[in-house]
Amino acid sequence: MHNFDDLIYRSTAFTLNSLEEVNSKIIEQLQTSGSTILVKNLQMVQLQKAIFAIGMFSLFDSMLQDQLACRNGFETAKKILKEKGKVELYKRFDEYICAINVLKHGKGKSYDALVLKSKSLPFRIKLPGEVFFEEGDISEIRTLIEVNDNFVLECAEIIEKVSEELRS
Repeated sequence: MHNFDDLIYRSTAFTLNSLEEVNSKIIEQLQTSGSTILVKNLQMVQLQKAIFAIGMFSLFDSMLQDQLACRNGFETAKKILKEKGKVELYKRFDEYICAINVLKHGKGKSYDALVLKSKSLPFRIKLPGEVFFEEGDISEIRTLIEVNDNFVLECAEIIEKVSEELRS
């Protein structure tokens, strides 16, 4: 089998393209019907993106644990990146790890860390007191991190870059 990071971007692009096809069909149907099931289906598409992002990061952690023979793949990988002087990659990887933790667990240490640097993040986080990312967006699901196509693609990209760095 090919390396996980060789397959993850392909898998991500395939999944996002498939979800976009479904999304487009639902939006087309919404032009003539305001059916609740259509709204739920739009939200299902968004939920699937969050599930996919969480899943890819969880699987990556498992593979890092195996490849690096350690108990915490992310911490070991971050330590290696730091030792190699890859500070920007380290910071970006840590931000996405925190974002995935927030998606999985909600508010906590990772959420607090991201809130402090919310203005410089490459993705949107719902700040304390905010209810919506885009009020009136009927596809929005209740998450603290906005999981759009760009976020999912960035997750795959960070996995690729970290993997490449660990191999070199």
